[in-house]
Amino acid sequence: MDVTLYASFLPHTDPDASLTFYRDALGFEVRDDVGHGATRRITVGAAGRSGPSLVLEPPVTDPGVTEEERRTVAEMMAKGAYAGILLATPDLDATFERVRAAGSGEIVQEPAERPYGVRDCAFLDPAGNMIRIQERR
Repeated sequence: MDVTLYASFLPHTDPDASLTFYRDALGFEVRDDVGHGATRRITVGAAGRSGPSLVLEPPVTDPGVTEEERRTVAEMMAKGAYAGILLATPDLDATFERVRAAGSGEIVQEPAERPYGVRDCAFLDPAGNMIRIQERR
């Protein structure tokens, strides 16, 4: 089999705030931006590289999801407990400072060695998605 990761999806609650975080704070390039208002889908990825993309989209757009389920998802997103991704960088301190200086993400954990053998940090993006950034070694 020849299967690769093409794209992953994270919900957004404010497409412009999410765009600012992923483009300006993390340095991702915009690969696609379609729709308008709350239905906008923004595809971003590592600048100047081919490879996997991250699609930022409205949460729970499936018409089969009930209002109660939508409220549950919104509550989980607000706590930072709904979705997340793990990113990697060769310079965690510089990346952390860039995101902190941008001011568009909420700091959850500053860079530190973890007991499970990695050095990482964590932010919540504007929609409450957990963004962990790990230092490549």
